[in-house]
Amino acid sequence: MRFIHALFAAAVAGLSFGAAAHGEAEHPNKEDAPVRKEQKDWGIAGEARDARRTIELTMSDNMRFTPDHIEVRQGETVRLVARNAGKVMHELVLGTRKELDEHAAMMAKFPSMEHDEPYMAHVGPGKSRELVWTFNRAGEFDFACLIPGHYQAGMVGRVVVAR
Repeated sequence: MRFIHALFAAAVAGLSFGAAAHGEAEHPNKEDAPVRKEQKDWGIAGEARDARRTIELTMSDNMRFTPDHIEVRQGETVRLVARNAGKVMHELVLGTRKELDEHAAMMAKFPSMEHDEPYMAHVGPGKSRELVWTFNRAGEFDFACLIPGHYQAGMVGRVVVAR
């Protein structure tokens, strides 16, 4: 009976966090699926046809992004290509420092947490994924790998959105 209660609690916890598992498998490729557009402090999901610039971000097992600093203009739609040059899973998540801190803390508690957002790309070793994002608000924002231990090891970067 105790085992059944534990399974039920785990299932409920997993269901409350979204749509795609955060384990070693890549999230499903949904390039043909409609993108859910929700305004965030750091912008909104963009349309690929509107991207005039591509920025490649390489993720490595030394827990770093290259480059770790990017600059865009307010209103610019950018294609971000996250390339995993490592041998372990990495991800690219855009956000404010506060939101990334909160998400990283949640990931530490629930490492198989499920989520699927247009500002996240979960990338397997040797693979790449794209995000198309419109940075429609000026300011300084961040990107990070929130896989447990990676963020804490300093796998972060900065986005400066100039007016």
